[in-house]
Amino acid sequence: MEINQITDKIIGCAIEVHKALGPGLLESAYEECLDFELRNAGFFTQRQFAVPVVYKEIKLECGYRIDILVDNKVVIELKTVDFFSPVH
Repeated sequence: MEINQITDKIIGCAIEVHKALGPGLLESAYEECLDFELRNAGFFTQRQFAVPVVYKEIKLECGYRIDILVDNKVVIELKTVDFFSPVH
């Protein structure tokens, strides 16, 4: 499946979660539900996937955590906010 096809389906899953839950929950709730939708859509997902960071000779085993990695191709970074500000 091509990246655009994958991202189209991911967006559809995200919209489904938002329609069902609405606003106001913690990021972890949306992550759990989106992961459920993605798996039901046939995707392979990994949650809180650790990505090492190497700086010169220093390797940090968990320099970063990806919220959801889809089919080892697409990174999903979820964010929740209390209200929209101009930066959004």
